[in-house]
Amino acid sequence: MFSNEDYLADLLAEAGLVSADQISRARQMMSGRETLIENLLANTNLSQEDVAQTLATNASVSFVKLADFTYDLTITETVTDDVAKRFHVIPVQDDGLYLTVAVADPLDFEMLDSLPHVIGREINLVCATPHDISTHLSQIYGVDEKATDESGLIITTGDAEAGSDGDDAPIIRLVFQMLTEAFRLRASDIHIEPLETTVRIRYRLDGKLVAVDSHPKKLLPAVIARLKVMSGTMSIAEKRLPQDGRIQLKMGEKEVDLRVSSVPSNHGESIVMRILDKTALLLGLPELGFFSDDQQTFEQLLGLPDGILLVTGPTGSGKTTTLYACLNVINRPDRKIITVEDPVEYELPGINQVMVKADIGMTFAAALRAMLRQAPNIIMIGEIRDAETANIAINASLTGHLVFSTLHTNDAPSAVARLADIGVKPFLIASAVRAILAQRLVRKLCPLCKGPADLSDKEMRALSLDAARIADATIFSAVGCEKCRGNGYRGRMGIFEMFLVDDEVRGMINTGLTTTQLRRRARELGMRTLREDGIRKVLAGLTAGSEVVHATMSDAD
Repeated sequence: MFSNEDYLADLLAEAGLVSADQISRARQMMSGRETLIENLLANTNLSQEDVAQTLATNASVSFVKLADFTYDLTITETVTDDVAKRFHVIPVQDDGLYLTVAVADPLDFEMLDSLPHVIGREINLVCATPHDISTHLSQIYGVDEKATDESGLIITTGDAEAGSDGDDAPIIRLVFQMLTEAFRLRASDIHIEPLETTVRIRYRLDGKLVAVDSHPKKLLPAVIARLKVMSGTMSIAEKRLPQDGRIQLKMGEKEVDLRVSSVPSNHGESIVMRILDKTALLLGLPELGFFSDDQQTFEQLLGLPDGILLVTGPTGSGKTTTLYACLNVINRPDRKIITVEDPVEYELPGINQVMVKADIGMTFAAALRAMLRQAPNIIMIGEIRDAETANIAINASLTGHLVFSTLHTNDAPSAVARLADIGVKPFLIASAVRAILAQRLVRKLCPLCKGPADLSDKEMRALSLDAARIADATIFSAVGCEKCRGNGYRGRMGIFEMFLVDDEVRGMINTGLTTTQLRRRARELGMRTLREDGIRKVLAGLTAGSEVVHATMSDAD
């Protein structure tokens, strides 16, 4: 991002904007293509404006906000779009003798030596933030190497469109607006769906699909081509086969990935983009939805030296987020943690992550065998899908490793039967599994507008509640305000069913009890079901009764 990041970090420390400890931690946390300054921006109170003003002061130039300048054709023609993109500069003033240009790094002497020769003018400098320059590059030139919105979203693309002409600008703006609006609304997915005569755009907001826009069908090929180019790996020419790719975004201090999937349909290619917000990595157990008693029990499980901890639930129930939160809690320098995932959704600092690539033989089982030779303390397996993976995980847990993984089952006790169906012997299940956590996601009531309400008779019956049970509780329902877009909900939380495998349960597994018998005995031993945990959160005013009814089965069922 900047020419000499170590020197700039020292300047920021001298200005009192960051501490030496923060700089040291940032160097340790840096991963992939992330730079030192990017890490400081993401993990401290440092802002881009702080950085720009520090650079301006030390280079003896003025700090400016580009919105204060008026641009006309004459000034924009002094620097061509390819030069503006190459040097990341914006012309702001021309007095006939000197051309004043805004740069993000006035200490980049190599750039300052080259730029006057390239544009054929003597230059004066002013300093602006990278976000401000990127925004105006997009607005003035339609340059899309890095485009930003007012929130600081930087969309990084490949070089395939470096020569885009003016005809592409409307599509660039349309896609840019779609992505930034989805992020602003905290959508988890963007669906671009071709219909017979139109293209429908839907966002998944707090688990619910919401139609937000519709465009003429003729725009579909250009929109899809633009997204494929941004991914850097998807082929524009291939329209008959499914493809996958990723787009990297940066929203101010937030880093976001889009996981892109294209599938041919009867009306054209359909695109779904899953938004992977890296701030989800910072969630603690309370943010997941654990009450203090469950949190205490779960933290004790995370402190175990070995065994398997399973998280179960359907697709989209937050299993991966829970596993990442667990790893975040136990990630320490004295522990070696390795994960095997399909795909790697988030990059975790300090953790070795392996991506499954079945087409070249890197299956879950093959990756696990290799991982065990790396002497890890903790292993996370994205999902147990077959007997080979399950048995390797079981053996790893029995030889001193703590193993985390997921299964697709409806409740916690069913995971025992699922492992047996896969081919794991009951005595191995009983010996290795320490606990099974089933979970679902429910929408949280908007704290700004939720209002007191009564549960309907239907909800009371479905939740097996009576007047005495709710006498001391204040029940809330969704109202709707501007902050929650009128739907009364904002964000989601988990409801949990924690099945602890103690000595008595191990004996029941060994004797081959059915799932129904296991579930009944687990409840007698104190296991709280998904619905019961959901009811607790209704009575605490966190969610609505209808959410729990829709997300869980009746305990009688």
